[in-house]
Amino acid sequence: MALSDLSPTLKHAIEDAVEHYYKQADSYFKRYFTRPTLSFRRSGKNAGSAFLQQNRINFHPVLFKENTEAFLTDVVPHEISHLLVWQLFGKVKPHGNEWQSIMRGVFNREPNTTHSFDTKSAVKTFAYQCQCNTYSLSTRRHNNVRKGTQYRCKRCNQILTPALQ
Repeated sequence: MALSDLSPTLKHAIEDAVEHYYKQADSYFKRYFTRPTLSFRRSGKNAGSAFLQQNRINFHPVLFKENTEAFLTDVVPHEISHLLVWQLFGKVKPHGNEWQSIMRGVFNREPNTTHSFDTKSAVKTFAYQCQCNTYSLSTRRHNNVRKGTQYRCKRCNQILTPALQ
């Protein structure tokens, strides 16, 4: 799903939120920060990811649609804080003192490092089986199997194979 695939309402909501938080940072630090490029791609269970050197933020489109308000109030400032820390301080701990101080001081948000969104619908899985059970493998593990990796059941020690549909 790309940014252009989102409804105009959601597209404007995320763009407006990003601009809102950047204006807060501009005012707080008395300087202009270049706005990031936004992308919307599935990224496992990550609600968002900041790509520091690219000045880009990726948002998980399914989690965004299902948790719009929390994204706008928590995920957006969380990811923007990562970009600001990179631009102001360079390489430091991802959720260290600098990041926490921006979350609290600039955005007046609690510096939570993880979300508690239901990710069942956000993560695609693939059914694999052995003699005793069926397992859901992540896309990464499924792709590894396609490249030759073998996973074994811890109970029966049989190699997992794609489940028959």
